[in-house]
Amino acid sequence: MVQTGTPAGGGERVVAVEGLTKRFGSVTAVNDLTFTVLPGRVTGFLGPNGAGKTTTMRVLLSLVSPTSGTATIGGVPYTALPDPLRTVGASLEATGFHPGRSGRDHLRVLATTAGIAHSRADEVLALVGLSDAARRRTGGYSMGMRQRLALAAALLGDPDVLLLDEPSNGLDPEGIAWLRGFLRHLAGEGRTILVSSHLLSEVRQTVDDVVIISRGRLIRQGTLADLAGDILVLARTPTPDDLARALSAAELRVSPGEDGVLRVAGATPAEVGSVAHRAGVELHELRAEESDLEQIFLELTREEAAAGPPGGLPPVGAPVTPQQAGASGRGGRG
Repeated sequence: MVQTGTPAGGGERVVAVEGLTKRFGSVTAVNDLTFTVLPGRVTGFLGPNGAGKTTTMRVLLSLVSPTSGTATIGGVPYTALPDPLRTVGASLEATGFHPGRSGRDHLRVLATTAGIAHSRADEVLALVGLSDAARRRTGGYSMGMRQRLALAAALLGDPDVLLLDEPSNGLDPEGIAWLRGFLRHLAGEGRTILVSSHLLSEVRQTVDDVVIISRGRLIRQGTLADLAGDILVLARTPTPDDLARALSAAELRVSPGEDGVLRVAGATPAEVGSVAHRAGVELHELRAEESDLEQIFLELTREEAAAGPPGGLPPVGAPVTPQQAGASGRGGRG
């Protein structure tokens, strides 16, 4: 497990998922998932739609119970926190606002239930840039404004831990740039931030660490610098199927390209050449190609995605039964 730079005395802010499995009937949404989120850093929780990201966050917030494993904050489940709203702030959906209530009144209602002074509502509205819209009804808010209001609600208790599910969804480029700087500022204050997204491009300039999952399983975890250091090896051969089998047998990640070219992730040209030699495969070209982060992300998740969703869920775009829709609970965002 990768852990980098845990601040002294920051154990109460550590988010830990260990051996987490969550099944909804025959559907396995999360499968033996383990990772750690550290204070003072922004961790990107990445994966395709339906990968299990939202389910994991819901378990962390004790909104659903795990089938097995644990999900803790400061070493204890959310329900065991002495003052959860002042410890953890969460934004899972930019919905649930009464359309006839102003943004300010929405936050004041939440503040009352948590025993927080009403003045805090105006403070967080200013933090997220909604002061001018504070007295407007939320029914007239744009999607980007609702995202900002959801973030303001998460910040009401001035928490040390933030769990944010797709917070950039609906934001325009200016809003995404603002969110990037805001999250970096919060991490600089020593807070623990877990932010999910199905698009690496949206968070690549924001996060320090990455946790990549697909079909409920961990694919990769580490620092963003580690991910950026990956290379792809391009191997051209007249017998790509033979080479692909040999590379797969050597537990290397391989995907087909065009004209007999294979793309191999997580290996050096020398390692690929050695596998080809042992398999008696003729090579016409072998070279390393540094790839952008988005391509690496796609390479890491492609094999899992091609296998189809776990637990019998249909592929994206296929008809979904009412039972499966109820199990997923989020219309495929996962």
